[in-house]
Amino acid sequence: MHTANINLIPHFKYLAIQYYTIMSKKIKLIWEFRGPTAENTAKHHVIHLNDYIAIEKLNLKQTAVEAVSEFSASAYMIIEESDMPKVKAALKPHRGQYYNE
Repeated sequence: MHTANINLIPHFKYLAIQYYTIMSKKIKLIWEFRGPTAENTAKHHVIHLNDYIAIEKLNLKQTAVEAVSEFSASAYMIIEESDMPKVKAALKPHRGQYYNE
């Protein structure tokens, strides 16, 4: 009996890791900007996103700017899926997608 229980421990550990992975999905919320000042506007928007993260004490603190072209840039933040409804309602991102590290 003890041997069977010992053999199950790695399986339960695997299941716990899978459950944690499923329960902690991350979302990338994106704000898009266009025009000759798009990149500067996106950089300024990231400042506000970082302020919001600090005020709301969100677990994930990843924000950045992606320059798509000379006239297009986006600001984004990575959040946990559980925070998405609150953040989406407060900050109104243009779009979002699941984020894989």
